[in-house]
Amino acid sequence: MCTTCGCGPDNVRIEGAQLHEHEHEHAHEHDHDHDHGHDHAHDHAHSHQHAHDHAHSHAHAASHPHPHEHAHAAGRRVRMEQDILRENDRYALANRTRLRAHGAFALNLVSSPGSGKTSLLVRTIEALKHELAVAVIEGDQQTSNDAARVRAAGAPAVQINTGKGCHLDAHMVGHALDRLPPLDDSLLLIENVGNLVCPASFDLGEAHKVVVLSVTEGEDKPLKYPDMFAAADLMLLNKTDLLPHLDFDVDAALDYARRVNPRIQVLCVSARSGEGFAQWLDWVRAGCDAARALRPDAR
Repeated sequence: MCTTCGCGPDNVRIEGAQLHEHEHEHAHEHDHDHDHGHDHAHDHAHSHQHAHDHAHSHAHAASHPHPHEHAHAAGRRVRMEQDILRENDRYALANRTRLRAHGAFALNLVSSPGSGKTSLLVRTIEALKHELAVAVIEGDQQTSNDAARVRAAGAPAVQINTGKGCHLDAHMVGHALDRLPPLDDSLLLIENVGNLVCPASFDLGEAHKVVVLSVTEGEDKPLKYPDMFAAADLMLLNKTDLLPHLDFDVDAALDYARRVNPRIQVLCVSARSGEGFAQWLDWVRAGCDAARALRPDAR
């Protein structure tokens, strides 16, 4: 379950295989729904002869929950959120340890839908595939369209379909890693589900979160979605080839991002024209060199 919006992982599929997880939480939610239905039926039967009073009491209860019950529910949500994130962090640590042992440099790319993440990945793969081993984990609610584009560009890809889920988590990524070729001294690009809210909370075991902001979006996105920009180490301002046709204030966008996260690095790029790509590729190469140096058997 997502700690922010409550979406569930019931229909997660990794390359055609169903991924079953959080079964205990699902069972708990089912029991809760059952109890609610039973209480409602009992109350209705008891107050059949007092229809007016029942309607008044029901409306009052719905509009004004008991403070003690409200506090109890809030406390339960906080505990559930802590448990979910703690479990996710355990899987993320395992992923990070595994990637470090192989000298792999992993990036978690996050953005709104339509920002151009997949186009960025394809151009990056085409530029680096002859000098680096590159692999991709693709996250989408449905379809394997993006994984097909990545494979056509020359990199192995594993598609994760999250169903109703709005983000990847570390458990899903761990299963996807099992289906990729050996990751020795490689670049792993993880394309998260398009969403600027929920992926901010979930560590996947990556070295860095890279947030992609397109100039076709509002320059105030960092202020509207501060958690994501605060969690990212790098912002790619994409589709800069369209700037002559748009009223997008680049300086304002960069200022807003740095207000939220003073340490964030920013690169202006275009996946279509290649503008800024030399700097992006150098940043990636430097990360891969650092990851190889951290490999336990590095000499």
